[in-house]
Amino acid sequence: MRHYKGYFIDLDGTTYRGKERIPAAKTFVERLQAQHIPFLFLTNNTTKTPAAVVQNLADNHDIHVTPETIYTPSLATAAYLRDRARTVGHPFSFYCIGELGLKKALLDAGMTLEEVTPDYVVVGLDYDVTYHKFELATLAIKRGARFIGTNEDTNLPNERGLVPGAGSLIALVERATQQKALYIGKPQLPIMQAALNEIGLPPKDVLMVGDNYHTDIQAGINAKMDTLLVTTGYTKPEEVPKLPVQPTYVLSSLDQWQVI
Repeated sequence: MRHYKGYFIDLDGTTYRGKERIPAAKTFVERLQAQHIPFLFLTNNTTKTPAAVVQNLADNHDIHVTPETIYTPSLATAAYLRDRARTVGHPFSFYCIGELGLKKALLDAGMTLEEVTPDYVVVGLDYDVTYHKFELATLAIKRGARFIGTNEDTNLPNERGLVPGAGSLIALVERATQQKALYIGKPQLPIMQAALNEIGLPPKDVLMVGDNYHTDIQAGINAKMDTLLVTTGYTKPEEVPKLPVQPTYVLSSLDQWQVI
């Protein structure tokens, strides 16, 4: 173990499991706070605003942080479009399949909503998605809009099982348009680069902490960061020896990690 100046921490499976608390995650965050070590919760969830995520952490998991510690593909997408808008000298218009967390981030970044001829179509998880929304997205891309997908997660676990995730919705639009989306969320680089800019540290000084090898750990590997796989969620201990690139560290509990 070595000293890291900052941490990226996954939420579901690492900080909690759905509505179930992970006590070691709470004490881990509190140790970081006590030593004034900066961290970001790096999640692929685009449905909630940072304020709503903070409320959930406080109310259901007794973890107390500020909205500034929450970083989502919604914010990373907004940052990506804001940077590109600066290059061309004007804000972009967008059409969006997604929930409040995604729409608010794009609007707050100065983008304008446009259903027919947007510059970009952004597709994320939408619990109220309809055929009409898919139709608008498909037609806009066919007219020349550039296509962004928030993240590739094909399924989400809930109390009923594995339900469709953002990646499944994006795949429908990809099939309908015969175009591949530019993906922003974990394990892709755009969210990692945006989060590193947000925390203000180089990759070598930040540790990526997560439970899912295919999203969290692969995201850190892609960004040339050290990684800590905690086997409290998706990736099981017996799978670790078969992983193509080993995480830097593997632990069964965040209580085993020494914050130095």
